[in-house]
Amino acid sequence: MVDSTGLPEFADVVAAARRIAPHAVETPLIESAALNARLGGRVLLKLESLQRTGSFKFRGACNRIGLIPEGERSRGVVAFSSGNHAQGVAAAAALFAMPAVIVMPKDAPRAKIAGTKAFGAEIVFYDRLTDDREAIAQRLCAARGAALIRPFDDAGIMAGQGTAGLEIARQAAARGVRLDAVLVPCSGGGLVSGIALALSGASPGTQAISVEPENFDGMRRSLAAGNRVGAPSGALSLADALMSPVPGRLPFAIAEIHMTAGLAVGDDNLAAAVAYAARHLKLIIEPGGSAGLAALLGGQYDVHGKTVAAILTGGNCDFETVAACLSRAPDA
Repeated sequence: MVDSTGLPEFADVVAAARRIAPHAVETPLIESAALNARLGGRVLLKLESLQRTGSFKFRGACNRIGLIPEGERSRGVVAFSSGNHAQGVAAAAALFAMPAVIVMPKDAPRAKIAGTKAFGAEIVFYDRLTDDREAIAQRLCAARGAALIRPFDDAGIMAGQGTAGLEIARQAAARGVRLDAVLVPCSGGGLVSGIALALSGASPGTQAISVEPENFDGMRRSLAAGNRVGAPSGALSLADALMSPVPGRLPFAIAEIHMTAGLAVGDDNLAAAVAYAARHLKLIIEPGGSAGLAALLGGQYDVHGKTVAAILTGGNCDFETVAACLSRAPDA
């Protein structure tokens, strides 16, 4: 079993891939000639928006919950999340016939609340500006004897998320492609650190690059500083799923070893990426899920002469959000 408080290794990602294989979707890695021509490089898009529950979060949740001994599963699990981790945990718990309680912000997108309820989870709402969601979750765990499934600061979660990196490496190799980099939307860092760990063994020489919203770019700032530092946060980002101002302890420990730098994008970049995906790729991608594409379209990462992958991490957003992005970026 992976120690959830210790650092995962490449072997843990490989084991996670075997563990979740009966349940998770191997998502497509697609290419758009029009996008390549626009950017002057080659871009492969990993469609985690087509993963079970509509986001990559199912990977980590399925792996972490699968590590819980059978004798402890009747106590259930508790998680805190703005929506995608919530749905991933709820769906994975249902697969293992375990009760789940999810602590969610009151202003979470309706699609994410509805999706979480649909998997049978109990929802406890909180105010993201005044309440401590982790404290609420800890109280619930103590009262019910349940296991806390953290969104990113957990070795089992990170190993599970890293399975997307194994798939990208394998799918790219099948095309005869050597990737220079993989751009990964980042909040607490569980996905990008898991991807970096996976690439270290499956595609050495391919960089994992975090992409965060401006003012929530804790991973970028921490990599530059050489230690964990917080971003200023402040006004809410369009990317509701990417608003952790500081990376998790375990994700940053992996990032220090396997990553060199990160990127930040603004709300206009995110809106333009959502709009571009809808208009030209015919894909519904939530703002947070579009961060890697936003960095390419906005020029924060220059892909000229390179071959890169960008992970479109989720598609769980209200249609009103997509419509607003289309209006905000009419020329995207």
